[in-house]
Amino acid sequence: MLEPEQDLSAFVDQAAMLIGLPIPAEYRQEVIDNFERIGAIAQLVTEFPLPEDTEIAPIFEP
Repeated sequence: MLEPEQDLSAFVDQAAMLIGLPIPAEYRQEVIDNFERIGAIAQLVTEFPLPEDTEIAPIFEP
């Protein structure tokens, strides 16, 4: 996961360039802030411990 703000800022710039999505200067910091929030939420999910005997469901049914 990208920890330092500098890396996240570079990620946003590179990802935007890669997909051809210009981010106006007045929105750039807000985009970076949202990626920080996404990272915090993702960390909660990825750090959640699962028992070793957990099996992946072949079909998801809500």
